[in-house]
Amino acid sequence: MSSPNESPLSERELTIVRETHLSPEQVFAAWTTPELMVQWFCPRPWFVADVEIDVRAGGASQMTICGPDGERFPNHGVYLEVIPNQKLVFTDAFTADWEPNPQKMFVGILTFEELPEGGTRYTAKARHWTRESCENHAAMGFIEGWNKAFDQLVEMYEEK
Repeated sequence: MSSPNESPLSERELTIVRETHLSPEQVFAAWTTPELMVQWFCPRPWFVADVEIDVRAGGASQMTICGPDGERFPNHGVYLEVIPNQKLVFTDAFTADWEPNPQKMFVGILTFEELPEGGTRYTAKARHWTRESCENHAAMGFIEGWNKAFDQLVEMYEEK
């Protein structure tokens, strides 16, 4: 029997797909190196601070999303799958030691596919438990924000 909150995956998933001249190794490193994450992770003028990550299946992640007016939003999660330079799967449904998070939002699935001509096809998916949660995430600016952050990731490497 289906519950009223169940809906097809297509109604619970947000996706962006981007291509870049950067290698899968560079894009993966940007997602897994705290010193790099603080340079690009949030769409400016927002930024991320206090990044602590243990990039392995079951490893915890924590960071603080900071706003231009002093806003601070702690974010805790756990990695579910890590395939270096190919795939990262993480969620905010759990925190360290598999502690359930009542404020869960989504499961993130990132893939880094090497293109035949060089570069990377980057796919970011946010899978939600309900259609309503997905719609809320979309209304928060997922597509625009994650695209802007990806642009900042590329710019970070180009400025080096």
